[in-house]
Amino acid sequence: MAAALAVPLGAAGVLGWREASRNELVGDPRPINTAPAAQAEAGAGSLPVGHTSYKVPHGAVIVAPNGGDRAAGTPSAPLRTLAAAIARARDGGTIVLRRGVYHESVTVPEGRRLTIQAHPGEAVWLDGSSRMTGWRRSGAVWTVGWTYHFDSSPSYTKGSEDGSHPAFRFLDPTYPMASHPEQVWVDGVAQRQVASAGEVRPGTFYVDEGRERLLLGSDPSGHEVRAATLQEAVTLRGAGSVLRGIGVRRYATSIPQLGSVKVLGANSTVENLTVTDSASTGLSVDAPHARLRRITSLRAGMLGMHANYADDLRMENVLARGNNTEHFRPAPVAGGIKITRSRKVAVVGGVVADNRGKGLWFDESVQNITATGLRVVRNTDHGLVLELCAQAVVADNVVGDNGADGLKINDTSEVRVWNNTLTRNGRDLHIIQDHRADDPSAPAHATGRDPRRPPDRAMTWRIGRITIADNLIALGRPGSGCLLCVEDTTHLRAASQIGLTVNGNAYTRTRSGEPRVMVVWPTDRGDPKSYEDKNAFRDATGQERSRNPLPLPADVAALVGKPAGSVHQGAWRS
Repeated sequence: MAAALAVPLGAAGVLGWREASRNELVGDPRPINTAPAAQAEAGAGSLPVGHTSYKVPHGAVIVAPNGGDRAAGTPSAPLRTLAAAIARARDGGTIVLRRGVYHESVTVPEGRRLTIQAHPGEAVWLDGSSRMTGWRRSGAVWTVGWTYHFDSSPSYTKGSEDGSHPAFRFLDPTYPMASHPEQVWVDGVAQRQVASAGEVRPGTFYVDEGRERLLLGSDPSGHEVRAATLQEAVTLRGAGSVLRGIGVRRYATSIPQLGSVKVLGANSTVENLTVTDSASTGLSVDAPHARLRRITSLRAGMLGMHANYADDLRMENVLARGNNTEHFRPAPVAGGIKITRSRKVAVVGGVVADNRGKGLWFDESVQNITATGLRVVRNTDHGLVLELCAQAVVADNVVGDNGADGLKINDTSEVRVWNNTLTRNGRDLHIIQDHRADDPSAPAHATGRDPRRPPDRAMTWRIGRITIADNLIALGRPGSGCLLCVEDTTHLRAASQIGLTVNGNAYTRTRSGEPRVMVVWPTDRGDPKSYEDKNAFRDATGQERSRNPLPLPADVAALVGKPAGSVHQGAWRS
């Protein structure tokens, strides 16, 4: 157990956490957190751009920045643009991009199956920004012509206003420009957008659409100023298409456009992709049977990765870090990764860290979830959330140093939580039932039910049939109230009616004895009862009967790659 407690989640933990500045989150390509934990997380996500080595098949269409779009598309006569290559390539063919930067927005259309990849060992970037030149001084600011007009809708519906319900408002009033996708960098450092010419100061910019000009508060003389002038990078509509080995950066993607990279065709594969500095969302999946391997999403304005109606989605070794740079509200979507209305979803291996908002969030009728081998750490809101979902295995994860709950199970049934290390969160493990299952006026009823099929009997939106076993639940933050917190805010069911099994777990508090309460548990009609130690909890409820870890079930063992019957507390990984 000492080894498990030594997991390096951060140099100072949440108690020493400080909010990173915008330059750290957006302009500086270095990781936000330079603590020892960052070293342990360095292997997650994509290989560095330029370090992949995919074989170039015979007959591949070759593209290079020094090519020509009337050329043959061969190694000796490459095309110049990816768009021309997509138009030229045969169905089932491969497009190979030579090293360089491509300022493009492309779509693989329906009915086409293509592979797009980097040349072995060569760095390829799709870049949505343009260099801005011809600046003129105007009083205390500098101006340049600006003819780009981007949508700034603060929701997924183009042209709509922000939501009226408190749970569905995207914008924080303190950051009213968050949904505006314009982006400007001076020597790679992001500038902050302001709402009027009178607010422009050094480090800020303003888009004056009426006079078609861009105002900059910092002197551009002798500096490279770039602005995002394209909105989308790659859209895969063709079923079975593949995108791999490239980087995508600096696209002015609006919220309704979903992602700078979009997967809209079934059976698509995205591998070794790095997406940075998207104005809203880095990568979005809205199609079944997608395979995402070694994906990195950094410094997205709102959300690192998104999936919806993505049945049979598998994400392996992903990295979502430093997202929500624009300070959107943590709900309804901001943070690392959010997945909704999907069946059979696996997020296996990887890191979700340092995001402003929630870390990994399954919400609104996601069914058959596997979340294993993850480090979900240092997110400002909840770490790992199962909300309005059903049927999940959460195993062998490290969830720590998050600003709110570590693992939150909200209105979700049939969950097995095995061998996780949950430490130094607000509430390390929080299981809660609220009113939404029985309240047809709740927004979730309008947005969360999957219109593709009638309500599933398993999707009750009620906590129940939950097993908590062999976890290390440790070092809850002072003031959090409890390590294991179970609540029924409807006051309708006691734990015995809900169906909870808690056994074989280890609990550790700080030296000061914080939090004082080890477990909060619903009794009678959901009324909470507090237990200060394991013995009192066991005697009153019959839970935690075993004084030793339980043998690992065979099906969970197969998911985490351990022998069936293994006896261990907490996550195996550090």
